Amino acid sequence: MGESISLTAMTQEMCHAFYRQFKNDPAVFAPDQAFEDYVYSPEKVEAYWREQDVPTRRVFAIMLDGRMIGEIKLKYIDFDKRTCSMGVHLLDDSVKGKGYGTQAEKLILAYAFETLGMDAVHADALHGNTRSQHVLEKVGFQYVHSDERFRYYCCKKA
Repeated sequence: MGESISLTAMTQEMCHAFYRQFKNDPAVFAPDQAFEDYVYSPEKVEAYWREQDVPTRRVFAIMLDGRMIGEIKLKYIDFDKRTCSMGVHLLDDSVKGKGYGTQAEKLILAYAFETLGMDAVHADALHGNTRSQHVLEKVGFQYVHSDERFRYYCCKKA
């Protein structure tokens, strides 16, 4: 892993550009869901963008050498309780397994704790998404509990 990534605030245009290229990963589908290839829809991405463009979310593009390879976000930001949840999507298999997700999660945790003043960041991963679970644990998330679909994690400010 010689290359490093950076995070930049996601824009509406970047969101469309990302999802024009995005490929679904079977690991992010629950066992009771049939895998489907992702098909870009300007209307659906526009609706998704409107959901992201709110004060309780911060969405960033994961950049590698000027190219967007993913998105990472903090959502459900509660400034009173000083908690939020993290979500991440990498573009496709060509950028997975190379440490980019790990770098992005470390950067977003630093942002959550140092810039936003959060005390805890939550995350979840489908039971079958062991790659995501491994990365969460590697960057400092602790397993909290499970339900029928997800494993839930929490990372507390050091």
